Amino acid sequence: MTHQIRAEEDLLTARHAVREATVRGGFGLVDQTRIVTAASELARNAYVHGGGGSLALEHVQQEGRQGLKLYVTDQGPGIADLEAAFVDGYTTGAGLGHGLGGARRLMDEFHVHTTPGEGTTVIALRWNTRR
Repeated sequence: MTHQIRAEEDLLTARHAVREATVRGGFGLVDQTRIVTAASELARNAYVHGGGGSLALEHVQQEGRQGLKLYVTDQGPGIADLEAAFVDGYTTGAGLGHGLGGARRLMDEFHVHTTPGEGTTVIALRWNTRR
């Protein structure tokens, strides 16, 4: 399911949807919190820096493992210096500069596809260690 992120209240709706997906996926409380936190950071980045976007969720299975994959996309300006964006403290806005790097640390797999002037897509996956 895809959730549009166009307004501040959409961030809360997306956060609730991710929480619900982690519960349905049988994730423990710690992993639920990790995934929801990462999704919240990524959705906020899409809203603040990308002018809005979308969050899609996918339950995945691979080699007997189950996980939850997040796709966060925007059509904003893209990330001019992706390497710098992962450094704690680096920010192009008013935040603390922990969002992208922090989200990456919370997930098992993390990929960023960005094109300056065209937008950014982040694909993040967390495997369920309880199953």
